[in-house]
Amino acid sequence: MHKSGFRKTIEIIIFSVFIFFLFAPLLSLGIWSVALRWYWPHTLPQKIGFDYWLQALGITKSLTLGAVNVVPAFLLSLGIAIIVVIITMAIAIPAGYSLAKLKIPALLKGMILILFLLPRAFPQQPVFINLMLMFNKIGLTGTVLGVIFVHIVVGLVFAVWITASTFSSIPPELEEAARSVGATRLKAFFKVTLPISTPGLIASSVFVFLTSMDEFTGTFFIGIPFVTTLPMTLYSASGSNIQFASVIAILLLIPSILFMVLIQKFLKAEHLGGIGG
Repeated sequence: MHKSGFRKTIEIIIFSVFIFFLFAPLLSLGIWSVALRWYWPHTLPQKIGFDYWLQALGITKSLTLGAVNVVPAFLLSLGIAIIVVIITMAIAIPAGYSLAKLKIPALLKGMILILFLLPRAFPQQPVFINLMLMFNKIGLTGTVLGVIFVHIVVGLVFAVWITASTFSSIPPELEEAARSVGATRLKAFFKVTLPISTPGLIASSVFVFLTSMDEFTGTFFIGIPFVTTLPMTLYSASGSNIQFASVIAILLLIPSILFMVLIQKFLKAEHLGGIGG
C-alpha cells in the first residue's frame, strides 16, 4: 500500500511538471498579449487591456503601440495554405496509393519514401538558399507562386507518408471484391478505397495546412521582401514588441489547436501502421 501511494505521488508530480511545461508558455503568451504595462519585479502586469489585439485585428490604429494590422498577412497565409493543401494532396493521393497498392519492390518503395524525406533530412537553410538561387533564375523569388512551390515541397513529406500509410491499412480484399463484381480499378478506388481512407486523408490535409501556415524559413528565403505571411510578421515583431508578437503567436496557435483536435478525431492508429508492410 505504501509503495502504491508513493508511485501515485511520483506519477502526479511527473504529470504536473508535464502540464506546467505544456501550458506555462501558452499562459505567458496570453498574459503578454493583454499586458499594456508590465515591469520587473511585478509578478503580474500593472495595466492590462486589449489595445494590441484591437490594433492587430485592424479595429483601431495607434502609432504609439508599434503594432500593425495583421489581417492581410493572416489572409495571405490562409490563402497560400489552402492552395498548398489542394495541390499537395492532388500529388500525394495517387503517389501514396501507388506506393501502398501497386507491386513495387520493398527496396524501391523505401528509396522513394526516403526521397520525399530529403527536404527535411538536411539543414533547412542550405536547402532553401539553393532553391532561392534556382527560383531567382526563373523569376519566382519574391512571389506568392514561389512561396507556394516551397510549401508544397515541405508539405509533401507529411502528405505522401500519411496517405501511403492510410492506403496500406485498407485490406486489399475490399477492392478485389468490388472488382470481382465488375468494377474497374478506378471505380473500385472511388467507391471503396477513397471513402474508407477519408479520415487519414483529412489528417494528411490538416498536417499540410498547419505546416504551410507555420512555415517561416522557406517563406523568408523565397518570399522576401514582397511576401509577408503571418510567421514573417511574427518574426519581425518578436525582437521589438513582445505584446504584439504574443498576439500573432496566439493567432497562429488557434488554427493549430482546432486542427489538432480534428486530427485526434479522424486519425486512427491503423492509418500510421501500414507503411512498413
